[in-house]
Amino acid sequence: MNPLPLSRIRCRNTLSRAKPLFDFLVPALVHPTTRRYVSTTSSPSATSTEAPPSPSQEDSSPKRRRPLSKEQRDFLDSALRVNQAGELAATLIYTAQTPPLLRTHPHLRSLMQHMHSQEATHFTLFSRLLSHHRIRPTALYPVWTVAASVLGWGTAMLGREAAMACTEAVETEIGGHYNGQVRVLVKWMREMEERGEEVGEEVRELVGVLKKVRDEELEHLDHAVGEDAREAKGWPVLNAVIRGGCRGAIWVSERV
Repeated sequence: MNPLPLSRIRCRNTLSRAKPLFDFLVPALVHPTTRRYVSTTSSPSATSTEAPPSPSQEDSSPKRRRPLSKEQRDFLDSALRVNQAGELAATLIYTAQTPPLLRTHPHLRSLMQHMHSQEATHFTLFSRLLSHHRIRPTALYPVWTVAASVLGWGTAMLGREAAMACTEAVETEIGGHYNGQVRVLVKWMREMEERGEEVGEEVRELVGVLKKVRDEELEHLDHAVGEDAREAKGWPVLNAVIRGGCRGAIWVSERV
């Protein structure tokens, strides 16, 4: 990475309690999601209602499906690994920024909740993709966990502008990173079609996922700029340091 009806008595009891200030930071186990990812494989028990193929359809030869090369598989392994690590870091940055920011700027609650929710959804999505394709996560999980939490808390303590400058720098790098992945996959698809090969549905779906996640990350960048990210003291240095750190983290996570 966008409920069952309660009884009237339950609703009254829920509304009568004060809403925790940082309730959206509570782990997903407390607020379970019902998001499902639809498989492209038909159920074996499903009854086919399709009409039998016409003679012309039987005569036409189907497109070939060639397995991905080792180089392509290695690219996807590293891409999904670093994507999951990046979304973990983004989620932890917002988790650490939120309490100090909202104490002084309570009007940012809805924005922080919105961005945190999207990053948590992205992290869950890439975690599922890693599990589905049996790809190991980065070995530097503990390092990125601490680094992201410190970066989030530290920039929030410097003030609203510095916290937003952090978001702008991170999302600039992440947006460009996802753009690069989309370009590679689209190039693969075009080459497959030119060779008369069938493009796998999983590849098409992954391109759609990456585009959606990229657009949401760039939306966060726009929010940050709108909240005076570039008014932060020492913005050029802060921006350059954070972006450099992101590029280094991406490079390492792709390989380790």
